[in-house]
Amino acid sequence: MTLNFRLLNLLGFLGCVFGLLFALYLQHFRGYEPCPFCIFQRVAMLATGLVFLAAAIQGPKAWGQWVYVFLSSLAALVGAGIAARHVWLQSLPPDQVPACGPTLDYLLDMMPLQEVVTTVLKGDGNCAKIDAQWLGISLPGWTLISFIGFVVYAVLTPILPKFLRKSA
Repeated sequence: MTLNFRLLNLLGFLGCVFGLLFALYLQHFRGYEPCPFCIFQRVAMLATGLVFLAAAIQGPKAWGQWVYVFLSSLAALVGAGIAARHVWLQSLPPDQVPACGPTLDYLLDMMPLQEVVTTVLKGDGNCAKIDAQWLGISLPGWTLISFIGFVVYAVLTPILPKFLRKSA
């Protein structure tokens, strides 16, 4: 089986599925309740995965591949931005952490969506709490690393098959 654009995008989609399943595992089996930033990162992971899936299904040629590279990179960069903001919020000294705010459900019931997004991206004390770390990096830190990896991976999807064909 040779690596091609479709297969690489399918693998990217599966990587996003794994990330979302891991988040759901942490929530439902380990008891980590997601904060609003975590939910937005899940949405960005879902968007990135859906673009990878669309690229795998369509399998475009030439410049069409670069359209999918742009879209998947854009979705992953949005996720990276949200994760970076989350990591920054977690790095604040305790006296500089914003007060805890209402839940995302409450905000969605009380405000228009644009205000909810703006409010959530400011962050609050719920998002500053570090629930778990692995190798000294918090969960949002690992999510940031994942999103950066997806951007690099997306850019490589149209390049790698051509490179491997030339070197073979």
